[in-house]
Parts: sequence; C-alpha cells; structure tokens
Amino acid sequence: MQQLPGFKRIVTGHNAEGLAVVASAGATPNNFPLKAVPGTVFYEVWNSATSPAPLDNAPDPTAQPLQLSPGPLGSVIRVVDIPPDSVQNQVSAEDAAAAFAEIGQFHAGTGNAQSRHKLMHRTETLDYGVITEGEVWLVLDDEEVHLKRGDIVVQRGTNHAWSNRTEQMARMVFILLDGRYTAHLQELLP
Repeated sequence: MQQLPGFKRIVTGHNAEGLAVVASAGATPNNFPLKAVPGTVFYEVWNSATSPAPLDNAPDPTAQPLQLSPGPLGSVIRVVDIPPDSVQNQVSAEDAAAAFAEIGQFHAGTGNAQSRHKLMHRTETLDYGVITEGEVWLVLDDEEVHLKRGDIVVQRGTNHAWSNRTEQMARMVFILLDGRYTAHLQELLP
C-alpha cells in the first residue's frame, strides 16, 4: 500500500503593524496515524473553538489530542488518508471501537455484526467531505454512493462509513461544523 504524497499548510496572520504575513508554512505539524486501523492518518489542518472564530495571532489550535468532532460552536478542517478495505476489513470489532477511542469519540462508533461496514459511525456535526485522491464509497444504513476525485459529500449527522474498495490509498478533506439534531429527528434516531 503506497502512501499518498504530503501537502503544505499555509497559515496567515498579521505583523505588529497590522500587515498580512505568513505565520507558518509547511507540513501539518499534528498528524495522527491510527494504530487500530493501519494506513488511516488524520492530518489536523486547523480548528476553531467558537463561532464566530477569533481572528488573531494565537498559537496553532491543532496542538492538542485528536478529537473527531469540533467542540460546541467549533469547526475542524482535516485531511484523512483512507486505506483499502483489504486493510480496513481486517479490523475486529474491538479494533473498530479502539479506533473511535483513539480519535477522542468512542461513543461515535455504531458498527456491530449486522452493520454494512465495521467502521460505521455518527457525529452530531455538519460535515463537508471532498474526495481529493482515489475512490471511496459512502456507506449509509440502506444505500451506498460511489465517489471519485472531485466529488463532495454534505454529511448531515447521518450514520455512515467510508469504504475504499480499490487497492490504492484514498484521501479526503473534511470540514466539520458543530451541529444539533432537530427535536423531531432526535426522536427518530436509534
């Protein structure tokens, strides 16, 4: 399984005179390869803890433990490398649970013996997912969608998994926004 090429993160800010400057440029400093699912890597690009987001010269907010979802009123942008199912399908139920514990949200995992994919999960977030390399299948409770480079998914708190049915690595960019289920929908969810 060949790893995907790296990418550069550019963070801007302001100097003492208020002029726009490059505050940092280079590889993302905070990356999290999952032990429970080899080949899966979370590259934390940036996050905010509130909305509106503070526009300041504060330190890098990604210098903290990995957290799958943003905090209340927060946002996250990350890149995720998704290995082929030939690797993901070797994951046991215990490893799947461990994977969600590794990403700071053990309760997000919804997979069980009857699930369509071992890594099914649900978060109370609005997610925008962009396929930038390879192919993946969006697996939902009762249907699937084949996605290719350039396709975009708007994920509205649904139970799902990402299935890579090729033998090449896939990469997605995710932007996650804190969300809340409506009262009506909350009553319907298992």
